Amino acid sequence: MMYLIIGGAGYIGSHIVKRMYEEGRQFIVLDDLSTGHLEALQAIENNADHFGGKIVFIKGNAGDMSLLRQLFMDYPIKAVIHLAACSLVGESMQKPGKYFLNNVSNTVSLLECMMEYNIKQIVFSSTAAVYGEPEIIPILEDVETRPANVYGASKLMVENILEWYGRIYGLRYVVLRYFNAAGADPSAVIGEDHKNETHLIPILARAALGLIPCFSLFGDDYATADGTCVRDYIHVNDLASAHLLAVDALNDGRSSRIYNLGNNQGYSVREVLNAMEQVSGVSIPCAVLERRAGDPAILVASSEKIKQELGWRPVHTDIYDIVGTAWEWHRKHPQGYDARD
Repeated sequence: MMYLIIGGAGYIGSHIVKRMYEEGRQFIVLDDLSTGHLEALQAIENNADHFGGKIVFIKGNAGDMSLLRQLFMDYPIKAVIHLAACSLVGESMQKPGKYFLNNVSNTVSLLECMMEYNIKQIVFSSTAAVYGEPEIIPILEDVETRPANVYGASKLMVENILEWYGRIYGLRYVVLRYFNAAGADPSAVIGEDHKNETHLIPILARAALGLIPCFSLFGDDYATADGTCVRDYIHVNDLASAHLLAVDALNDGRSSRIYNLGNNQGYSVREVLNAMEQVSGVSIPCAVLERRAGDPAILVASSEKIKQELGWRPVHTDIYDIVGTAWEWHRKHPQGYDARD
């Protein structure tokens, strides 16, 4: 079985690649490097306990049908793991066309090529943003989906498209709705490195390292225990494990499924701030600002479905563990993968 991992040089993708590489699975990586890092793949090769061969990397995106056709002719690909997407909520509301073109149109191009070459299995990275602001916590997969932003809407569109391709062509898929991906591989070989960082834990790490003057806390008057937003953080390695279970389930002939991926537990912004201060030993300056529009007070997943059906068990569930692995990565790579930045 050979897999095509689209977006495999990105944050989550590189952790999936590392697991597959260590397990000796066969795969190739397709990434346009708009947010991914070739250095992440090189770090995986250079720091493996055994030599698993050169990771096959192809620069390109999921919308390049000529490139996809060539890949499907040249390699015996039987399944696709599709992680590549634009994923900034704020930007999606300013540039909706970019999100519908990249997230939706490019995925349709991918699916068309897959059908041409009779590749009928795909694991698709979706998001908790498809739910919008839910009325029931924890969130189950069968609650109403009401995206509050273009990013979430684009992912939900793809979910609906996958269902139709399943009905018409027999495509089988696993949709994984991520909550807040966080942390880094405990080896600190790979981690989270974004040019325009918007995620809470990396921003806190940058503040602890003195790379930014202070941490901006958006709103402390929510209806939560300490007034700050509560989110469900899932360690990136636990996400990687879920992807491997998903492709194995498809290989075993399982029918299509949609799963939440979270820890079934929420932590507030202040709790995460306190955790970063504890693991780093640094008191982080904090400025309380106005709420951001559209931020729900609480988002927590129920992941019981994937636990019961695929046997998934998250390993890194403690917030200090999650934050600690992130801190080790940022401490050792204060400028990310490229020290010239």
